[in-house]
Amino acid sequence: MDEKRTTILIVDDDESMRDTLEAILQKDYSVLKADTGHAALQLVREKEIQIVLLDLLLPDLNGLEVLRQIKDRFSDIEVIMITSVRDVGAAVQAMKLGAYHYVTKAFDYDEILALVGKVVERQRDIRELLYLRSEIEPLTEAEFITGRTRQMQEIYDLARKVAKLPATVLILGESGTGKQLLARFIHKQSNLADRPFVTVDLAAIPETLVESTLFGHEKGSFTGAYRQHIGKFELADGGTLFLDEIGTLRNDLQAKLLRVIQEGEIERVGGNKSIRVNIRLISATNVNLAEAVQNGAFREDLYYRLNVIPIKLPPLRDRIADLPQLAEFFLQRYSRRFKKNVRQISPSAVEMLSSYGWPGNIRELENLIERLVALSEGDTIQQEQIPLEYGFDDLQHRYRNGEVLEKAMKAFERSFVLKALEKERWNRVAAARALNMPVSSLKYKMRKLKLLSRFPKRKT
Repeated sequence: MDEKRTTILIVDDDESMRDTLEAILQKDYSVLKADTGHAALQLVREKEIQIVLLDLLLPDLNGLEVLRQIKDRFSDIEVIMITSVRDVGAAVQAMKLGAYHYVTKAFDYDEILALVGKVVERQRDIRELLYLRSEIEPLTEAEFITGRTRQMQEIYDLARKVAKLPATVLILGESGTGKQLLARFIHKQSNLADRPFVTVDLAAIPETLVESTLFGHEKGSFTGAYRQHIGKFELADGGTLFLDEIGTLRNDLQAKLLRVIQEGEIERVGGNKSIRVNIRLISATNVNLAEAVQNGAFREDLYYRLNVIPIKLPPLRDRIADLPQLAEFFLQRYSRRFKKNVRQISPSAVEMLSSYGWPGNIRELENLIERLVALSEGDTIQQEQIPLEYGFDDLQHRYRNGEVLEKAMKAFERSFVLKALEKERWNRVAAARALNMPVSSLKYKMRKLKLLSRFPKRKT
């Protein structure tokens, strides 16, 4: 994608000064000009401007008043004050009002270019910081597991081809199947790999905040908007925006999203100027959007815009051969995170997990492995450490009808006691009270169920 040119507004009542500054800057930047304070404020409200070169003395408004109004409403715009005379008091006041710098008109060509270059770099750094703060999960960890099944290999082969194209992608699949990971994979395989990858889980955002989260808002645009907010579309400019659970987007915002796709422009909430954005859009959903279109819950024109290249991820139960590799990956991740020496999962434990239906898919598997590693004291996750609900299907397969009930009851008792201990942070007195039994009985059951070896010795 081409780098978007920075727009600079030159505000000066001296025509020759406006033309001089324009000649210096127009090669590298887009330039707008105004000869009064009111004209400048009008342009700031209507146009997407990043930097203002502002004369201190204007025929209608004091330059400091223009500065105050710009910074009060558009805090992301940087202002460089320019004056014909050096006035220390005015310079100090300008800096207090938020000016980036203060120079006299006795400048040279290189000085102005260097100063504007520093401002552009500063704005880029600020935008990068906002982007990093908006992302919870790090991109540094190698977390793309294609899996051993032919189905997954074909999906990732398709993703590699799609990554090189500018087309929008719609990832389909149940919750927890790894749609966000696939979107990250596509981004990393594309020519935008060094640009921002911004994620938005639309289902996790309160409905009243979705519009502001996506498009940003201006200061004072609604109750509680105490400052200007940059939305996810602007943060993703030049990179990839991933919209998860797109099927939950309400109808009026579907129309705004369609406009962004068609025109490449957004408007912040409470604003009236168009802001150009250049992004790669990837969406995901766990609902049938085609049915949603038929039911009137989703716009047909938006659906076809999003569904240019659909990729469907299978549930974990349909790619169970990949479970050992996935479990091993999560085991290593959480062993490092918890500074544990858990190196493997026993074959019987893997067999037990492979017989489970996994309604929560890969996310459920990750949560289970995280819990098992956190509580483990050995170097191997054993079958008896896995909670009952993950082993009932396995019990039915492994034991004759007369033995299933006995095994299930023992597994349930162990899981029940273990959960009580975990809930009470391994305080045996509190756990015994919660289970309505004497502490001595709890200790007996812990010994019988082989839980004592897992009991943290520092707790009493």
